[in-house]
Parts: sequence; structure tokens; C-alpha cells
Amino acid sequence: MPDLSSYSPGVQAYIRRGEALNEALAARRAAMRQKKFDTIAVHGVYDADAALANQGSIIEPVYLSTAQHFENSDHLEAALAYLMPSWTYTRIANPTQTYLEETLALLEGYGCKGNVSALATGSGMSAIFLATQPFLSQETGHQMNIVASARCYGGTFMLFHQRYGVERGVEVRWVRDPLNLDEWAAHIDANTRFVYGEMPSNPGLSVFDIAAVANLAHQHSLPLIVDSTVATPALMRPLQHGADIVVHSLSKSMTSTGMAIAGAVIARHNIPSRVGPDEMRQNFALYVKLLPYRDHGPGLSPFSAMMTLNDLRTLRSRMDLVSRNSMQVAQFLADHPQVEQVFYPGLPAAEGHNVARQYMWLVDGEDDYGEPVNRYGHLLGFTVKGGPSAARRVYDRLQLIFRATDLGRIKSVATIPAISTHQQQGEEGRALGAVPPHLIRLNVGAEHPADIIADLDQALEV
Repeated sequence: MPDLSSYSPGVQAYIRRGEALNEALAARRAAMRQKKFDTIAVHGVYDADAALANQGSIIEPVYLSTAQHFENSDHLEAALAYLMPSWTYTRIANPTQTYLEETLALLEGYGCKGNVSALATGSGMSAIFLATQPFLSQETGHQMNIVASARCYGGTFMLFHQRYGVERGVEVRWVRDPLNLDEWAAHIDANTRFVYGEMPSNPGLSVFDIAAVANLAHQHSLPLIVDSTVATPALMRPLQHGADIVVHSLSKSMTSTGMAIAGAVIARHNIPSRVGPDEMRQNFALYVKLLPYRDHGPGLSPFSAMMTLNDLRTLRSRMDLVSRNSMQVAQFLADHPQVEQVFYPGLPAAEGHNVARQYMWLVDGEDDYGEPVNRYGHLLGFTVKGGPSAARRVYDRLQLIFRATDLGRIKSVATIPAISTHQQQGEEGRALGAVPPHLIRLNVGAEHPADIIADLDQALEV
């Protein structure tokens, strides 16, 4: 609590008003935490009172204005000192962004103990940057290092390897086999700043034991950061299993219509860290929002925030549908004579299937099916017999399935990672991340699975 005596009576009055606003929001959060996942996805913290304050609109308004008008200089001072809720300037905050952030925090924190906060960003890569960069402050004379699974998105690989490693001298210690806990342990030492994993990974659909790696990280007072983009909170919530920070590319399954580029950093309160101020540990997402996010400037467009909010309202049912479609497609590909290998955690023969079964469940699935049900998302990969040239031939023959570097779409989309999303990391980097040159990554959409299978079948014809 700030020392109010150093502020004028007028500023103190606004600080007290801010306290009342925060208390009301906390009460609303607490009430929504008692609701089911679908209800949270539809409403967030936007209720009837909020609607009446917004001309009666039952849908969250899009605030396209860049800046907030203040009542007077006292109001301005209190707001800019972060002593009361405000949005001030859209590079820092915006009401539409806040509606999205509150919803994301409730969804990712669904079923979790303790408080959770979220920060919406302009892209998934900006979310990964903001979730990791605060731990790389120069506070010791030793070379810092980070420990991360090599089976990750190409943009993440380049951020860690090139931007942090080559340009800033951070030692990147890649875990080749994320299922091997001993390998994680062998890389961590007194100079490690954070531990990072992607589950399921893009494009290889690799998994790791979140609880075990979180426990290992916490033994060393380190945060575990998990990219859970492919799963979404409808299928897995890493904070439940000990992770400290979750990152998402909201551009993917969360905004399945493909109408927005956005990202998110979602963190539980009171995370471990060897570096940084107490405020960062206490509420990481809020700390990043008010300081690094403000200064780096990766703000999210309010319009994009609304596009994501609208898609979030049906997240659980969509992820159930596309997961069931994907299982059918994966089983078809596994049986096809021209397919060498299928990468999908739902297949019993998949590496890490038992770990995926442990973590990936349709949230509230028992309400629909009478018992909990596993669901594994709508991303899969497969290698084509005959090598890269055969994979290109199959890829070029797709008719219904779009050829693009996208994923998470309501429409089926495919790419060849070695020549697209993971091209820049080079052959050595792709070998490190287990990205073969003849791998086709397939996002299975909401089309009827028979039509997706028919398109794949004709493309795979010899």
C-alpha cells in the first residue's frame, strides 16, 4: 500500500476510488471462478452492471480510442502512478484488452488454487519474449543459461538461439528428449534462469511430464514456462500441474476463425525466480504489463482482442469436435501404406502417449460423456514414404486442405515445416528439434472428417 501522505487530498480520493474498483473486480472474479468453463468463456467478468455502464451492450464493447480522458490532474496523477485502475493509453492497456485478459486468466486458472493473472500481447512470439526476457537481467557476473526443450516452434527456437544466444550471450541448453527427466536435470545449474517446454510441441507433437519438470525447476527456485498453444485451456491447464507461466499464440486455436494475431502470458501469483524484484514474483503478468510491456510496446489491437473474445466463447465445444476429427484422420494416416509415421499424442503407438493421457482431458467432459474423456487437439504430423520430394508431391496435390503456415484454424491447413516454419533454424537446428524434411504438419479443422480423409487419400495416391 503506498504512503498516501505524500499525495494531495485529491489524489488520495482517487486512490480510494481505485481500491473500491479493485475490490469490486476481485468479487466478480471470485464469483466467476465458481462457474463452469463454458460459462466463463461466454461471460468472463463482463456482467449486467458492466453492460449498463456501456450503453447497455450485452457484448463487450471495442474501445478503438488510443487514450483515456481524465477528469482532472489528480485523476491523471493517480492513474499514471498505477495507484488506481485505468487504461491510460492503449500501448499499456485498453478496456477491451482487459476483458480478454480477465477471461484468459479465469480459463487458464480453471480448477487451480490461488490467483492467476493474464497479459494479452500483439502476437504469440511477443508473449514468449515477454514471458522469458524479464528473467535475463544481468544481476551476476556469471554467464546465465536457459533450459528449453528443442522440440519447439521455429520462432521460439530462433528467439532463444539467435536473439538470446548469439546476440546476448545467453547459453541455451537444449533438451533433446523432453520425456527424459534426467536430461532436464543435467542441464540445470546455479546460473539457470528459467525452464521452458512446449506441450504438445509444434510440429512434432512431443510431450513432457509437466509436474515432474515443474518439481525439478522449483527445487532450484526456477520458474517453469509452458507453451500450451496447441492444447488450449479446454484440454490442458499447466498451472494445475505446477507450471508457473503459460504462454499462448491466441492466433491459433483460441481464435480459430483466423481473424486476429494475438498472444497471451498467463501466470500464477508468487512464482519462484532467482532474479528480479519481489513485485515480479508476486504478480508476474501485472508486473510485465505495467513495466516491460509498456516499454517494449507489443500492444494488442482492441479489435483483435474482440475477435479473440468472440471465438473463445465456444472454445470447449470446438476443441472437442476438432480433436475427435483429428483422431479419425490420424488413424487413417497410421494405416495408409504411403505414410511412414504419424505424430499425434492420441495414438496409442505415439511416443509419450501415456504422458499425454495423463494431462490432456476435455475440460468438464464428464458433463457431456458421463465420465472424463481424453482429447488431444487438432494438430498432427506425418512423414511420407519416399522422402522430401514425395512429401512435396503429396502436399502440392491437396485440394480441400489449405497450404499455409497457419494452424489452429476451423479450416484444415497443412505445411511442410522444414521449408516454412522451421526453415530459418537450419538443418542442424531441425535435427536437434526432430523436424524431418519429409514431415507434413496438418491442422485438422471442423470439416466432416470423411472429406478431409478423402483429400488426403487422393493426395497420397502413388
